[in-house]
Amino acid sequence: MKRLSAHALPAIMLALAGLVIGGCSPTVKVEAPDKPITINMNIKIDHEIRVRVDRDIDNALNKRTDIF
Repeated sequence: MKRLSAHALPAIMLALAGLVIGGCSPTVKVEAPDKPITINMNIKIDHEIRVRVDRDIDNALNKRTDIF
């Protein structure tokens, strides 16, 4: 039996590893759906508004109730 040289064995191993890795290439396939996407959402929005009035303006509004 003929013996392989010290450089031939790693080269063969590297070539085999390349073949194995090349044969296992992952594939990702992305397709748009045939039907439209429907999203049903029930949303309840509560809000609170706070108005801060300067004390002088508050006094003026109390004195002149006919402004608004």
